Amino acid sequence: MHAPDAARTDETPHTALAGLLDGLPPRQAAQAVDRLIGHYRGRTPTDAPVLRDRSDVAAYAAYRMPATFEAVRAALTAFRAGAPAWAPASHIDIGGGTGAASWAVAATWPGAGHTTTVLDWAEPALDLGRELARQAPSASLRTARWQRRAIGDGLVLPDGTDLVTVSYVLGELTEADRRAVVTEAGRAGQAVVLIEPGTPDGYLRIREARDRLLAAGLRIIAPCPHGAACPIEPGADWCHFAARVRRSSLHRQVKGGSLPYEDEKFSYVAAVRFDAAPAGARVVRRPQIRKGQVLLDLCDRPEGLGRTTVTKRQGPLYRAARDASWGDVWPPESAAADPA
Repeated sequence: MHAPDAARTDETPHTALAGLLDGLPPRQAAQAVDRLIGHYRGRTPTDAPVLRDRSDVAAYAAYRMPATFEAVRAALTAFRAGAPAWAPASHIDIGGGTGAASWAVAATWPGAGHTTTVLDWAEPALDLGRELARQAPSASLRTARWQRRAIGDGLVLPDGTDLVTVSYVLGELTEADRRAVVTEAGRAGQAVVLIEPGTPDGYLRIREARDRLLAAGLRIIAPCPHGAACPIEPGADWCHFAARVRRSSLHRQVKGGSLPYEDEKFSYVAAVRFDAAPAGARVVRRPQIRKGQVLLDLCDRPEGLGRTTVTKRQGPLYRAARDASWGDVWPPESAAADPA
């Protein structure tokens, strides 16, 4: 682990993805994406990849990689807010496919100079990830190692890995493999960040993994403001957040939409082995702005879930509440410190 460099780079995969479908007829790309969306996530055993060839991988990456990147970057941004002086020297992405999470790590800690290793069982995905990474501004991406590996029971990671990410993977695994992957990530990693789709089932997988990481001695740094049991009643609600994604022409073609963006819903947990302050109260729903007041649904400690109303007469808190977003920590330090 070492401190991050202050330099900024445009570490997004969008430019690299732009020419990905050149030469692939739009109709074929759309058909590939439509089929993969219906069958890829959560329905394929790890020894029978649905991503059959480069055209499958290219179409799926062009469609899904921007959304995965934005979701992981949002989770890592919340993580970094709780440990601003920390940066990884080594990163392993389990089930990383074409490398969306590795691009997000490079964007979150630009100039950190960390090493990256992407593990996945689908060779076509690894090949395409390597191809995209050659176009990246970051040396950590251009020099990343892309290794074919079975993801499940038997996976062994190097001791003392600084950061382990597992994004949009747990739902593809059997229950036994899922437990094994989370256990190994928690054993080897100084920091572990897990991201799943923001669905009730995705949340339940994150909730189970959160309990496993806590049992292994890690502490939660985001999104939860505590390490106690999740206060949400399973089946009644679920914890998830949203990241805005710029939609490509392929997105609009496949989904038949016209908006230039969409919101990717995701659930996540970030846990660490080093000292870090837990997050403050977390905004767990979109703030509701009314005349002269803002309603914030919060997960807080020790109260758990609750709603607070911030009124105009509260001055700086009210102004901060009007600017608050789903997923933010509340109150922000600037508003709490403002005496006006």
